[in-house]
Amino acid sequence: MSAVPLGMPRTLIDVEIDGRTVRVPEGATILDACRADGIDTPTMCYAENLTPINACRVCVVEVEGSRVLVPACSRTAEAGMKISTETERVRHSRTLVFEFLASSVDTSLASPDWHRWQNEYQAHPERFGAVMDPMAAGERDQREPGHHHAPDPTAAETVAQPVKVDNELYVRDYGKCVLCYKCVEACGSDAQHTFAIAIAGRGFDARISTEYAVPLDASACVYCGNCIGVCPTGALMFTSEHEMRAAGTWDEDAQTVTSTICPYCGVGCELELHVQDNAIVTVTSPADHSVTNGHLCVKGRFGYQFVQRRKRRDGAAPR
Repeated sequence: MSAVPLGMPRTLIDVEIDGRTVRVPEGATILDACRADGIDTPTMCYAENLTPINACRVCVVEVEGSRVLVPACSRTAEAGMKISTETERVRHSRTLVFEFLASSVDTSLASPDWHRWQNEYQAHPERFGAVMDPMAAGERDQREPGHHHAPDPTAAETVAQPVKVDNELYVRDYGKCVLCYKCVEACGSDAQHTFAIAIAGRGFDARISTEYAVPLDASACVYCGNCIGVCPTGALMFTSEHEMRAAGTWDEDAQTVTSTICPYCGVGCELELHVQDNAIVTVTSPADHSVTNGHLCVKGRFGYQFVQRRKRRDGAAPR
């Protein structure tokens, strides 16, 4: 008979959400409680394998007795708490988040849920006017806190800028960056402990940057790609995917996903090989896997090229 591991028992508490009583384990967040009750709560910066950092504020809810709206992803549910998720105040705040992000950032590659929520909340980012022209390469990296520039009143300012292509493994398209902080967390104490990137600048000039904005190959980056694995908008992307999208050949509907174990060491990381036209195009790992928690090393995430370059003994190309 095999033993089934069980976690420590947890006290259950009752909270009230939109007039209904919901029972959740002690220590659960308001977002956990909302999902347990089947409430569709929008999120952008939240990931189950990362520490909630409540950066995007699109999951805010109203809590009785609280002066301000609270982020559901990080606020711990308390016994007797009364929560409202559909008040005019909540919907107005969420709509503004959708509009501000969509008016300044390219969210075209965000999840289908994100676009569905944007429609459901009737967000109209176009009301802020035409967008400004993209900045020159490196211009945003050179901005310093406290050195403000006069805005153009005829255009909505954006973070649009050229794609950073400085290595063979992945590209950085910060015109799609919503500053969700996920990549910073994955690079830091939540996964890799490399701390190669952080937030630089203040206000609208805030951006993801290496130390002193040095090139990626001169930074502490170890090219594990865990930042890619958690990016919700395509700001960080496999070079293979970036090139296929540019060529118009990227087709997720035509891709198959095969689970396997990484061959490089004995840790036992599970890989998900995304295959299109008989070639591996990207590699991911399940966020709920007990070994990886969705994170991999450089070999596991990028070391698959040898599969495409194999040859038969007679020298012919593989079938």
